[in-house]
Amino acid sequence: MNDAVIALIVFACLFGSALLGSYVRERLPSHHLSDDSVTVVKLATGLIATMSALVLGLLVSSAKGTFDTANAELEGAAAKVVQFDRVLARYGADTQDIRTQLKHNYAEVTKTLASRDRSQIATLDSPEVIRRSESLQRRVESLSPANDDQRALKATALQDIETVFADRWLTLLQSNQSIPPVMLVILVTWLATIFGSFGLFAPRNGTIVVVLLVCALSTAATILLVEELNRPLDGFICVSLEPLEHTLERLGQ
Repeated sequence: MNDAVIALIVFACLFGSALLGSYVRERLPSHHLSDDSVTVVKLATGLIATMSALVLGLLVSSAKGTFDTANAELEGAAAKVVQFDRVLARYGADTQDIRTQLKHNYAEVTKTLASRDRSQIATLDSPEVIRRSESLQRRVESLSPANDDQRALKATALQDIETVFADRWLTLLQSNQSIPPVMLVILVTWLATIFGSFGLFAPRNGTIVVVLLVCALSTAATILLVEELNRPLDGFICVSLEPLEHTLERLGQ
């Protein structure tokens, strides 16, 4: 499901709960809103609010960690690609065709990531792209070093390309995380209970409605933020592709 749709559903649930609480307030007998009753409900709501705040904080922290990790892995992979290209250049003229293929493959990957389209990014894990990447590795393996320097450079090149592939798969795997549905349902239930208590104890007027509206929007925006940070390669909040574009300019030089 689209992240924005999830956020809108969360907003509708929270604001709807607040309006429902306000509706119930008008129809409850007065003794249900006595000081003792209000105190107990506030204590119970405070407990739920504490649990909700802890879970939200952990989700934001985890999502930010995922985003930062993906960003670091892209930068690291970009640096390794440049290093791989320079190692091939030092090897000699025999690697010119490999360097040309490397630049072509890297341009395709950069173009796909720049689209920010989830369906296109998913093709980076397709059998065709995997075969294309492996063919580059096989061409390096087929090199015939003529001396010790070239043998060392070939070994370094193979090690670099293995690192690039590992970082790439890890980034793709981490780019599709999301809040587990069960956790999201539980969290929204807690938050809806809190907003329902807001509507239950607050008088109905324009100011209260606007405040509850802003609070519901802010909470839904937090859920949207978590979902977006968990998908750092697409959506509204994405990792920067400047390192990849800078690397593309350097390849083949």
